[in-house]
Amino acid sequence: MRVLIMGLLLLVATNTLLAGDGKHSANYTAEKPVIDGKASEACWESATWYPMDDLYLGAAFDSLDFQGRFKLVWDTDQLYLLVEIVDDTLVEYYEPWDTVWWDDDCVEIFIDEDNSDGNHQFNHNAFAYHVLQDGNVVDLGPDKKPHLYNHHVASKWTNENNVYTWEFAITVFNDTYVDGAEKNQTVQLEVGKSLGFMLAYCDNDRSKQRENFVGSIPIAGEDKDRGWIDAGVFGNLILVKP
Repeated sequence: MRVLIMGLLLLVATNTLLAGDGKHSANYTAEKPVIDGKASEACWESATWYPMDDLYLGAAFDSLDFQGRFKLVWDTDQLYLLVEIVDDTLVEYYEPWDTVWWDDDCVEIFIDEDNSDGNHQFNHNAFAYHVLQDGNVVDLGPDKKPHLYNHHVASKWTNENNVYTWEFAITVFNDTYVDGAEKNQTVQLEVGKSLGFMLAYCDNDRSKQRENFVGSIPIAGEDKDRGWIDAGVFGNLILVKP
């Protein structure tokens, strides 16, 4: 009886981790997705759709203005992300890439490799990758200036009318990453690894500033635009192998 009870408790704890603290999970894939914005690989068919519907900034929106959802898979080398966005107006006002990059329509990917939470505003305790429509990937460095991290995230998007399909391959780095170093060690992924993870979309329709900022994790309190500073608001991503 004691063994049975302990087994049930373990099962409950595991399910709680995956459904509660582990807000999202990613399935292992033996087939590397081709990053072409087409999502034609079998691994995407079996992956779970997760919603991106938590409003961080801006007024309430309807489903014609914006909808977002995403899937995740992984292998030992990279994390793969598929994002589907319904957006009635795609905006790209600002050039070059280091000029208010967050006010154009873009996907923002938050990664905390060791799930340690904490401040990452001007350090690499975690990353907040703004992936722009031209493929540039922007985050702030320890020098408080924007840097390109294109070698961290490869992306491609396609669209059919107002439905945009983005595909990403993300190489994971830890908090020892040094900007400008000749070589930074990448993190090999494995079953059971937990990463801090959050996804968001900067939605601009026709103004000089983004009109909505919508994400994948509920954030408590009045200030919901804290992901670029505080990894403590990220959710958990568990790597699993079905």
